[in-house]
Amino acid sequence: MEKYLGKWYEIARLGHPFERGLVNVSAEYSLGEKGEVKVLNKGFSKKQNRWKEARGKAYFVDGNNKRGFLKVSFFGPFYGSYIIVELDKENYNYALVCGPSRKCLWILSRDKKISDEIKNKLILRAKALGFKTEELIWVEQGEN
Repeated sequence: MEKYLGKWYEIARLGHPFERGLVNVSAEYSLGEKGEVKVLNKGFSKKQNRWKEARGKAYFVDGNNKRGFLKVSFFGPFYGSYIIVELDKENYNYALVCGPSRKCLWILSRDKKISDEIKNKLILRAKALGFKTEELIWVEQGEN
């Protein structure tokens, strides 16, 4: 888990209401005092001309932080799945993450851009898992 902590930039996502219209989206993970993973998701709404953020917490489903299957909550007692289905295991520079259904998918990177080679690899992996990759939203990542 220690290698996964820190800031990740959202490269692409499948559309869902809680991120609609957001650009410069990032997620930051840190360890909490009780062993939980603290989550800070942040994105800029051009329409509202302001930053939006959501704070949450995550726990490993099986108590073992060697497997990328967590439950995450931003809304009180309600938890959703956070499943790392593809990861750069050597340098932790990119990840493909999904939720409990084929409606939630994210491509994350430590940098604001990824190479076409990595992008194509992650798209192929997502497509093989049944995701509608043609519906991916490519997130604008500006200088801010």
